[in-house]
Amino acid sequence: MNSKTQEQDPGLEPRGRTDRRVRADAQRNIDTLLHSAMTVFASSGVDAPVREIAEKAGVGIGTVYRHFPQRSDLIVAVFCHEVDACADAASVLAAEHEPGEALARWMQRYADFIAAKRGLAAALHSGDPAYDALPAYFQKRLRPALQALLEAAAAAGKVRAGVEPDDLLRAVASLAMRVHDGDPTHARRMVALLVDGLRYCASVPGRTSKKHLNPRPHRSKLNAGRSIRGTRKNMPSGNKES
Repeated sequence: MNSKTQEQDPGLEPRGRTDRRVRADAQRNIDTLLHSAMTVFASSGVDAPVREIAEKAGVGIGTVYRHFPQRSDLIVAVFCHEVDACADAASVLAAEHEPGEALARWMQRYADFIAAKRGLAAALHSGDPAYDALPAYFQKRLRPALQALLEAAAAAGKVRAGVEPDDLLRAVASLAMRVHDGDPTHARRMVALLVDGLRYCASVPGRTSKKHLNPRPHRSKLNAGRSIRGTRKNMPSGNKES
């Protein structure tokens, strides 16, 4: 075996670098395909023609079937892709905004995800065993993401402590699953009200407000005290001789 370092052919790239580039290109194509499928499902339902999805993604039908032989494979991939995007948004928002704002923005992001998922509802609730693992995947990815945002916001005194992430996930889902009177912005307004409710009784852990340390007496108590002092001042002394 020749111990000398062989010269690289300048016309060729290292195989590892080429493979990485191919994989990156392939992943971008899959991401585009999944995003297109989600858009089509949201507007036309999960029974939309594969040709419509392929045309929107700018790929051939064969490419769709090569990656997703069954329609259920595509639906599962779309769902998991959207869940991942929503979960990953939590850390991005936490890095870009203060804790309370990051939580509020993620709640709206989650509401948008639920609203878009309406197109998948027929399949997800069909009883097909192909979708049995999706609820657990939903919880595994989204619950920790929301819990981290909640804990950071509570520690900063932006929302009250002790809020369960599961309760919020269910509450927002209930608000976002239906369009109210054809108004797609209704869910976002309701979620904003929900976030406002989380701010009630918010306080920084371990810090007591000055109001509780040295409470000011109510005005009525001050007036009552003055009246008592005035009455005592005007009362005749029992030791005074007549």
